[in-house]
Amino acid sequence: MKEWTGSYVVCITPMSEDQEIDEQGLKDNIEWYIEMGSAGICCCGSTGEFVSLTREERLRVARITVDQVKGRIPVLVGTASETTRDTIAYTRHAREIGADGVLIINPYYCKPSENEIYQHFRAVSEAVDIPIMLYNNPHTSGIDMSDELIVKLCSLKNIKYVKEASGEIRRVRNLLRLSRGSIRVFCGADDLALESFLMGACGFISVCGNIIPDLSQQLFNLVQAGDIAGAKILYDRMLPLCVLIEKSGKLVQVVKAGVRKLGHAAGPCRLPRLPLTQAEDEALESVLRDMGLLSCTIATSSCP
Repeated sequence: MKEWTGSYVVCITPMSEDQEIDEQGLKDNIEWYIEMGSAGICCCGSTGEFVSLTREERLRVARITVDQVKGRIPVLVGTASETTRDTIAYTRHAREIGADGVLIINPYYCKPSENEIYQHFRAVSEAVDIPIMLYNNPHTSGIDMSDELIVKLCSLKNIKYVKEASGEIRRVRNLLRLSRGSIRVFCGADDLALESFLMGACGFISVCGNIIPDLSQQLFNLVQAGDIAGAKILYDRMLPLCVLIEKSGKLVQVVKAGVRKLGHAAGPCRLPRLPLTQAEDEALESVLRDMGLLSCTIATSSCP
């Protein structure tokens, strides 16, 4: 298997105004991500509202994504669920439809112990022969997997990638040091992308990639080329959007609004997520204008 590297867009699930999945919009967005140079795509992640989709919808989004990409870049499917049995079922489906790998967060409601987390991932890794990326995000799952547990999990069959989204940059350093470089770490916090690359992360599960797929990949490329000065300049341009995404408390709403403002398929979020307030929407517009992504003529509010 070719190593995964670069910026993987963790894509939104576009919806119609009545909150049904916009299949053509999803396909069109995938084409745009690929055209803009994204290294990979991840569907059915948190940004894709996976917990708000029915089982049938999750399977459909996964199949549409794999079929649309047609092997041009890697596709990861989010297959997490609250139970081990359902996680295995989603992971088997991803394997059957030809996904390149899966992204799995620990069960997020039952607050499992470290041993329960280990047994959960061991069962999944033994049940399905497909590469697995662990997802550590205590902000959404309520569990911050320890460095030692992650290293232990990555000794299991099929697991050697980690999406680290705790927001603690020392985690990237610790995981690489404790595993002696055997673990492949992906940045999972948009506002720590450059820092993570400099610490040795080999990729980026990118939320901002929905809005700036080209810049997200370019940042990674600049670091790999050793152009740290250029990377810092680009990162300074990207950072206001990354911070807004991470600190807003409305990650999905911000991203969907940004995608929509750029003329791509997005639609509303599924309730109970409400749209951005006028003030929040204006703040997003200001960031996009300052980045040179949105002109006054297409903004929904007037420019100063």
